[in-house]
Amino acid sequence: MRERMKMKKVTIIIPNYNGLKFLPPCLAALSRQTNQDFSVLVVDNGSEDGSVEWLQKQKVPAIFLPENTGFSGAVNTGIRAARTPYVILLNNDTEAEASYVEKLLEAIEQSPRIFSVSPRMIQMYHRELMDDAGDMYSIMGWAYQRGVGQEASRYNRPCHVFSACAGAAIYRREAFRKIGYFDEMHFAYLEDIDVGYRAKIEGYYNRYCPEAVVYHVGSGTSGSKYNPFKVRLAARNNVYLNYKNMPLPQLLVNSVPILAGIAGKYLFFRRIGFGKEYLGGVLEGILTVHKTKKVPYRPENLINYLAIQWELMYGAAVYIYEFSRRQLKKRLVNREKTEI
Repeated sequence: MRERMKMKKVTIIIPNYNGLKFLPPCLAALSRQTNQDFSVLVVDNGSEDGSVEWLQKQKVPAIFLPENTGFSGAVNTGIRAARTPYVILLNNDTEAEASYVEKLLEAIEQSPRIFSVSPRMIQMYHRELMDDAGDMYSIMGWAYQRGVGQEASRYNRPCHVFSACAGAAIYRREAFRKIGYFDEMHFAYLEDIDVGYRAKIEGYYNRYCPEAVVYHVGSGTSGSKYNPFKVRLAARNNVYLNYKNMPLPQLLVNSVPILAGIAGKYLFFRRIGFGKEYLGGVLEGILTVHKTKKVPYRPENLINYLAIQWELMYGAAVYIYEFSRRQLKKRLVNREKTEI
């Protein structure tokens, strides 16, 4: 009797849209992993740059979608196709260190209540600087990458985070059946905050694992940190995020800081030339928010909502502290330059 093949523990899902130049180094890094208890699945979002032909020639397991369904649509396709206990969502513009999969698996298997684990994401071309140490959310409705642009050596301790960055995180696959998959109305941006938020409502939590390291180009698909498409979508999705996950009393309590957050972001984006796009995204979110699926409030989750509210206030305090620290550092650098 033929022995059945042992099921892998992880499916690594790589969404790809016109990212042919990133695929070879990304896949090569995975071939060097110390833990090979995974299978790879590329979900191509209707690429037109030769990605499809290359994947077929290299015999890389892949699903080829006829059109661009966005990040959410692509990873949902991959998650539904997976049969493993865990899935890793990995951006194509990344290169993972050899122990990346091993350390993520060790971290998520520490407790069945862990929904996701975010690795230490480091900037590809500035390897002394962080790209992401888990994502945070605040009472003003501001989401931000923990540690972005800071010294990588500062973020060497595991901790809880509001949500994992879906660019390189591991997830407990069975939990998606309970909380729902990535919201495809988001298309892209803030979808990982949203799914992490929903997991927290159900009593799961999200972790940061600094031992798992991945190098990230950043904006590999969209092409830049800020552009009209990204600003508009993120602004719209921010409206969805708050409305869907906060019960009405929580929305009312947080309404003033959320409105202040919108005003602050508008001033920022107007200064860099994207004020119109930001307001357009907010308006689109308000006009279409009724199409989203609001998380139903259940009394048994009250303690989770209270914990989330505390995290939102903590997230605001951390943001203000880090912003003040960066501003002080800039002033000191400028003063030194002036004295020289």
